[in-house]
Amino acid sequence: MTRPSPRHALVLGGATLLFGAAMLLGTLIGPAGLTAGGVLLDLLDRLPFIAVDSGLTERQQVILWEIRIPRVVLGAIVGATLAIAGATYQGVFRNPLADPYLLGVSSGAGLGATLAIVVGGAMGSAMVPPAAFAGGMIAVMATYALGRSVGGGRGEVVIILAGVAVAAFASAIQTFFMQRHDDTLRQVYSWMLGRLTTSGWTDVRTVLPYVLISVAVIALFRRMLDVMAVGDVEAATLGIAPARVRLILISVATLGTAAVVSVSGLIGFVGIVIPHAVRMLIGPGHRLLLPTSLLAGATFLILADVVARTAMSPAELPIGVVTAAIGAPFFLVVLRRSRGHM
Repeated sequence: MTRPSPRHALVLGGATLLFGAAMLLGTLIGPAGLTAGGVLLDLLDRLPFIAVDSGLTERQQVILWEIRIPRVVLGAIVGATLAIAGATYQGVFRNPLADPYLLGVSSGAGLGATLAIVVGGAMGSAMVPPAAFAGGMIAVMATYALGRSVGGGRGEVVIILAGVAVAAFASAIQTFFMQRHDDTLRQVYSWMLGRLTTSGWTDVRTVLPYVLISVAVIALFRRMLDVMAVGDVEAATLGIAPARVRLILISVATLGTAAVVSVSGLIGFVGIVIPHAVRMLIGPGHRLLLPTSLLAGATFLILADVVARTAMSPAELPIGVVTAAIGAPFFLVVLRRSRGHM
């Protein structure tokens, strides 16, 4: 293991500064008519030993602290989780094109959300997050069980193929219910295209414990990800149990992904674009790759959400459309660069 170079420290520090700037920008910009000066003064007023008059009305303060800031924080949590989960999946499967949705969590969550909307009736919206979380976790557990029964849990290729099968099956069931209940299509597609609409801090408090557990365990295993990069046989000779480490990392990465997807819907490309871009900048070492991906993912999704809620104001674009518009061209560039290595 090599010590971080000054360039690596500069990249990590730069990522932290960009994250802070994105948080501030996301807080300042919005369609509610709050002035930037008033928002800044109200933020200062909340600091200890500082008392200033922001000039914001009570209603404007509620909009700021119960709608806009929780949305920015939720965007940061979702982006950070998808990015660090994507970096983990790419390390576990030794594939720079892997993402957090690889093993069927998106299809399972989509099926759970669809069933909640179709069956839940008036309570459907409230049932979507827990149903999506359960669907995503069940899909990944089914993927791993199927891969283990077919391939003995030894090869990552078998697990990926099992994920494709489970995702196809879940998507087929989801399509069936959507066809049978076409009156819910608009609500289902609204969730599938991704959104960060939130009222208050409930969604943040709901997902934060799962995300903290996921990030903490991934951070503890960061050195093992570097060891596993050389292959299962070589890792085993160095005292690592590849199958056990893979199971742990897949489980915790999926836990965080399923938690954030349950409240944000399906936001694509963050888990592919961010870790790959960071890897191109600072190299493959996970000690720096993971925290930088986390910060970059949070920054990216906050800025994407700013575009989503201002580009067509007062209407709002689904944030999944914005991330796809950015991620798809990048994905094509990655494929082109990788063509000579396949």
